[in-house]
Amino acid sequence: MTIARLALVAHHQRDEAARHAATVAAWCAANGVEFWMPPTDAAVLGLDHVADDRSLGDADVVVSLGGDGTMLRSVALLDGADVPLIGVNLGSLGYLTEVEPDSMADAFERFALGSEAGEWHLDSRMMLDVAVNGSLVGRALNEAVVEKNQSGHTVRLLARIDGAPFTHYEADGLIVSTPTGSTAYSLSARGPIVSPQHRAILLTPVSPHMLFDRSLVLSPDEVVEIEVAGHRSADVAVDGQAAAVLVSGDVVRCSPSAATAEFVRFGAYHYHQILKSKFGLSDR
Repeated sequence: MTIARLALVAHHQRDEAARHAATVAAWCAANGVEFWMPPTDAAVLGLDHVADDRSLGDADVVVSLGGDGTMLRSVALLDGADVPLIGVNLGSLGYLTEVEPDSMADAFERFALGSEAGEWHLDSRMMLDVAVNGSLVGRALNEAVVEKNQSGHTVRLLARIDGAPFTHYEADGLIVSTPTGSTAYSLSARGPIVSPQHRAILLTPVSPHMLFDRSLVLSPDEVVEIEVAGHRSADVAVDGQAAAVLVSGDVVRCSPSAATAEFVRFGAYHYHQILKSKFGLSDR
């Protein structure tokens, strides 16, 4: 696959991000590849000369320079565009990133050779469309969270599955996550770990004040609606970014998205081995 246009999204606080971003820019210049960065990223890293506010969807490939958080931001900036994403790891071992900084040039050259040559393949991840009162507020690669916004109080939330009421939750919140997000906030709320190769929707309560405290693993085709049923307001966040403030009667709808996140993998992706390393598990 010929790379004609490459866009870069970078971590804002990593000291080495500017140096590695300049390396990517130099590689693109040497290979006749059009290169740009979102204006905010370029300004923070002192690379204003490559700033461009065009859509990342115009790129042949997007490079995410950072950790899993930067990967999530890159996916959000793509806004559902079907563009491959290469994750370059600047942090600790992450679930989503693929390439180490010293291997960037090799990764770009292998990508240019094409998947037909067996140099890479795509790891497609499901996402959720998240709407509030019928208006789309974001796409979640990890999760949508409806959560209390008053310390010391719970919120009362009615969960519906495919339009049928399931139950009212008295809890700190509810998490609706994808398999990719099963190792994020849902995991900290004692939700199950689900391989990202699956398609499923997880509904996990946060600190429920009720006897039923289990997560639900639902079909990827089911739709989850969460209505604020009590008098206390709540917040909704999509992949950690605030999306809206909710009041009584507001409804958050989470449904499987037609868009997917497309991660470039240059070898076999052993999710369970990453999980093992993250948790320091031994062979026995």
